[in-house]
Amino acid sequence: MTLIPETQVTDTRARYPSLRDKRVIVSGGGSGIGAGLVEAFARQGARVAFVDVAADASHALIETLVGVAHTPVFRPLDLTDLDALSRVFAELQAELGGCDVLINNAANDDRHTVDEVTPTYWDERMNVNLRHQFFAAQAVIPAMKAAGGGSILNFGSISWHLGLPELILYQTAKAAIEGLTRSLARDLGRDNIRVNAIIPGNVKTPRQEKWYTPEGEAEIVAAQCLDGRILPADIAALALFLASDDARMCTAHNYWMDAGWR
Repeated sequence: MTLIPETQVTDTRARYPSLRDKRVIVSGGGSGIGAGLVEAFARQGARVAFVDVAADASHALIETLVGVAHTPVFRPLDLTDLDALSRVFAELQAELGGCDVLINNAANDDRHTVDEVTPTYWDERMNVNLRHQFFAAQAVIPAMKAAGGGSILNFGSISWHLGLPELILYQTAKAAIEGLTRSLARDLGRDNIRVNAIIPGNVKTPRQEKWYTPEGEAEIVAAQCLDGRILPADIAALALFLASDDARMCTAHNYWMDAGWR
């Protein structure tokens, strides 16, 4: 499990008073980028709830978050089960008293070749990487309207912009998320609901280390404008800003955190 390094949780990092006590729901919050998001918002004093299929990692994450104003709430959830999604999101909003920020982070980038794709696998990959983002947003929109506004952050990916190999369905879904973001932003803007997409580069997490050798990581850094590896804390820093009142006029756009990877 990769969390924000303790040395980065200091008074030198930005604080957003507008996030204190905000009701935040994060999908895929049990590990990797998601765990970094949960920790970052919890340390801002937000009331955080998150869902994930990895129960052990999620409970372990909560145990590390000592000293936060509100202990995060975890619910196990397979986001491809839309009935369960509707029920769990309703329960979380009842427990939190609504939802001010939704972070659609959950995804799965399993590799596959063109020949391996069947109609069933196509549907499963779209459900894992795209469909739930719309229905999670749909589930929280009434609460956001009732509260006078909110922020939805959808997670895209640099991968389809680069055209990486053996990710065709993942990249198809991630490309669609950028269209989903702009469409939701247009339809929800008059209700003061902002919708943006975060486009991460290659983030150093245990899952990504599964796919890349040290030589592969060196190639990524060489293709970046900046040295070093992107960490979950870096992605979380961008999410904090976009969710805060400081970003009140930011909507319908993609925000990149990729160290200039081209």
